[in-house]
Amino acid sequence: MRFFVFSFIMALMMNLSVATEAYCAKGLKKTVAVLSFQNDSGYSSMGDIGDDFSMQLNDALIQSGDFIVLSRQDLDAVFAEQDLATSGRMAKSTTAKTGKAVSSQILVKGRITEFDEQKSGGGQGLSLYGVSLGSNKATAHVAVIIQLIDTTTGEILDSQRIEGDAKAGGFSIGYSGDFGISTSSFKKTPLGKAVQMAIDRAVQHITKKSSDIPWRGRVMLVKNGLVYVNSGSNANLSSGDSFAVYREGEALIDPDTGMELGRENAKIADIKITEVQDKFSKASISGAASSEVAKGDLILEK
Repeated sequence: MRFFVFSFIMALMMNLSVATEAYCAKGLKKTVAVLSFQNDSGYSSMGDIGDDFSMQLNDALIQSGDFIVLSRQDLDAVFAEQDLATSGRMAKSTTAKTGKAVSSQILVKGRITEFDEQKSGGGQGLSLYGVSLGSNKATAHVAVIIQLIDTTTGEILDSQRIEGDAKAGGFSIGYSGDFGISTSSFKKTPLGKAVQMAIDRAVQHITKKSSDIPWRGRVMLVKNGLVYVNSGSNANLSSGDSFAVYREGEALIDPDTGMELGRENAKIADIKITEVQDKFSKASISGAASSEVAKGDLILEK
C-alpha cells in the first residue's frame, strides 16, 4: 500500500513538473512599459517610493526574460536628445530620430496603497545614518494595485491587488526612512523584503496575464517579395514561425467615452519567417501577392 501511494505521488509530481515546464516555456515576448507608480500609502522618505518601486519592477521584468521592456521614466531624456538632434548642433549620423520612440503593447501602471512596518520588543540599540541595530521584532506589509492597459485601445485589461509581507525577530536591522527603497541597506530590512516579495508576485501576475494577450507585430517593409517584420530574436521569433497579416480598418469609437472599441480587420495573407535578426525578421508570403501587403499592416499569431 505504501509503495502504491509513493508511486502515485511520484507520478503526480512528474506530471506537475512537465506542466510547469510547459507553462514556463518561452513564448513570443510582448513589449511592455512601466509607468511610475503613485504613492497613496502616506509613507514618505527622501526618495520617491513610486519611482523606486517602478524602477525595481522594470528590472525584475527584464530579468525574467519574458518581455521587451521599454523605459517610460527616461522618455524625457530621449525626447530632449531628439530635440537637440533637430537643432542642427549634432552630426546627423549620430542623432536620434524625432518621434521614433518605440510604442509598447502593454502599459503597466499602479498605486502603492500600503507601506508600513510595525516594530515591537527590545531596545533600539545602536543607530547610525538611518540604520539601527537592536533586538526589535518587526512585521512589514506592502500592498499595490497593478493595472495592465492595452496601449491601442486604452482598455484596462486587468487590475489586481498585490501584497508582500515579511517578519523579522531577534537581532534585526531597522530602517528610519532616510534613504530610498532601492538601496542595499533598505533591502535587508523586513520592509525591503516585503517590497521584493510584492515585486516578485507582480512579475508572476503580469507574466501570467500577458500570456492571454495575443502577440502582435507590424510590417515595416516589403521588398523583393519578402515581408520585413519589426521583431526578431529579441522577441523570440524563430525561422519557420507562421503568422497572419491583417489590414486594419477604421477605428470603432464609443461616442459616449471616446474610447476605441476595436477595428474591423481584414486578413490579407499568411507569412512564414525565413530569416531572423536581432530586432527584425524576414518572411515569405503565401495567400496573396507581395503588392497587397503594405508597411504598417498588423501581424498576429495564427
